Amino acid sequence: MACLCACMWSPTASAVSLADKARENGCSKKPVQVAGAIETYKCETASGTAYFNVSGAAPSSASARVPTPTGFPKVDAGTQKGRDILRNKVLTDELATEEKLLAEARAAYGDGTPPPLPDEKANAQKYADRLARLRQTVALHEKNIEALKRELAASK
Repeated sequence: MACLCACMWSPTASAVSLADKARENGCSKKPVQVAGAIETYKCETASGTAYFNVSGAAPSSASARVPTPTGFPKVDAGTQKGRDILRNKVLTDELATEEKLLAEARAAYGDGTPPPLPDEKANAQKYADRLARLRQTVALHEKNIEALKRELAASK
C-alpha cells in the first residue's frame, strides 16, 4: 500500500534538505527523483512509498562537499601520482582480463546457437537455461568493460 505525502515548499520557506525531508517522512532508503517530475522525490517507508517535493534541495545536497579539517593528513603530489599510475595499471589489467573473458564467453555463446551438450539433446529446457546463462555472462562482461573504460577515461 502506498502512502502519498504531497508536501509543497514555497521558495520563501526555510531551506530544507532532501535528507531532512526524507527523515521527516520516515524513509528507510535513500530518496530518488521521480522520473519526469521536477523536484519530486520518492522513498520507501515502513508503511509503503512516500512522495514529497523539496524546493531548493537537490539529490547532491545530501552529499555536499565539506571543507577539509585543519590538520587532516595530506598526500604529496609525487605519492598521489604514484597511486594514480598504479590505479590506471590495475584498471588497464582488469580491462584486458574482461576483454579476454568476453571473447571466451562470446565463443561459448556461439552467436546464440551453441551446439547442445549430450544431456541437453533430450531436455530442451536444460539447453535454454544454459543459453540464458551464456547470454547473461556475455552481457555482464560487456557491462564490466564499459565501466572500466569510463573509469579509465575519467582518470585521464
